[in-house]
Amino acid sequence: AALPLALQVRLVMKAHSFIRENVPRVLSSVKDKSGTVHIPRISQYLYFLFAPTLIYRDNYPRNPTIRWGYVATKFAQVLGSLFYAYYIFVRLCIPQFRNSSQETFNLRGLVLCIFNSILPGVLILFLAFFAFLHCWLNAFAEMLRFADRMFYK
Repeated sequence: AALPLALQVRLVMKAHSFIRENVPRVLSSVKDKSGTVHIPRISQYLYFLFAPTLIYRDNYPRNPTIRWGYVATKFAQVLGSLFYAYYIFVRLCIPQFRNSSQETFNLRGLVLCIFNSILPGVLILFLAFFAFLHCWLNAFAEMLRFADRMFYK
């Protein structure tokens, strides 16, 4: 449920940026009664939907070629992160909760279970951020030849 919600929030933010950049341009050209109204092409909007940015521009800096080895490396890192997260769950999280499900409920057991799950949870959170924000976005930026890679600024 969290992933579709995150995707919807991203699409709403992109639509807001697109409207915010283009409506004033169209209104000013209508107000000036100039003959040409600059309306973005559908290809520009589609590129913006897949580009790893939330700020709409008509043109972005582009690389001349796609480095497919770089793309493969980033996707391999995503897969490695998924396997490592699975390993953390199997070795550190599931045994904690499996043991607690066989015992009667007490507050001490709950607190111990939560504290024993904090470090694995933080590791999985770091893995998720690394896999998505660094690997996934960089792989798609390379495939789209997106040259402005200031994701962290």
